[in-house]
Amino acid sequence: MTAQAGPHILLVEDDVDLAEWIADYLTGRDFKVTTCHRGDEAVDLIQSLNPDIVLLDGMLPGMDGLDVCKTVRATFDNPIIMITARDEEIDEVLGLEMGADDYITKPVRARVLLARIRGLLRREDKSRTADKTSTHQLTDDELESKGVLKFSGLVISEQARSVTLDGESIKVSSNEFDVLWFLATKAGQVVSRKELVSHFRGFDYDGFDRSIDLRISRLRKKLKDDSSEPFRIKTIWGKGYLFANDVW
Repeated sequence: MTAQAGPHILLVEDDVDLAEWIADYLTGRDFKVTTCHRGDEAVDLIQSLNPDIVLLDGMLPGMDGLDVCKTVRATFDNPIIMITARDEEIDEVLGLEMGADDYITKPVRARVLLARIRGLLRREDKSRTADKTSTHQLTDDELESKGVLKFSGLVISEQARSVTLDGESIKVSSNEFDVLWFLATKAGQVVSRKELVSHFRGFDYDGFDRSIDLRISRLRKKLKDDSSEPFRIKTIWGKGYLFANDVW
């Protein structure tokens, strides 16, 4: 089923009643919604339709949501929100490890879902707009004036939401960029998990939320940090993380 409107959402949910409720809610708020109920069909639809955002249930027939996310993440750049049951904390962790940008738990709360969708789409729009306006090689003075952080071979542009390391463009998700930028603006300072979770997730750290840790883990891999003994984004045990400013 597809309803015509604004930004295109692919909803992958095997609970037909829930899928119809979510689709009706979102189409009533000017989204175009395509729904499917099987994971294997979702892979083909994501690749052919290239939707603006994917809402992906964790447990699906044909192929589960985690495998769908893993399969498409290498070529699909737009946001993926995993939908998990309350007692499936492992799905939340694995979903983020597989490349999901966010997750929500069932029962789905309409306003929370809408806020997450709009937040991710705003980030994507900002990134695309900035890419179009970034047209020439900036001098060091221009870098400083245009919201760009430079650490030897690492250059992070807030406006273009881009990352380069030793002249190579590093592909990061919107959420990964936000965490990297936040840490880099506090280079040389220890940033606590509580501060990170509160800033990005909007609630106090309870000792269990691992979304920030997983984003940092993915950033380390992309920025050629040593996962066993990280020296670029360091873990300060019992305190948080430290972005080193002199090892790039």
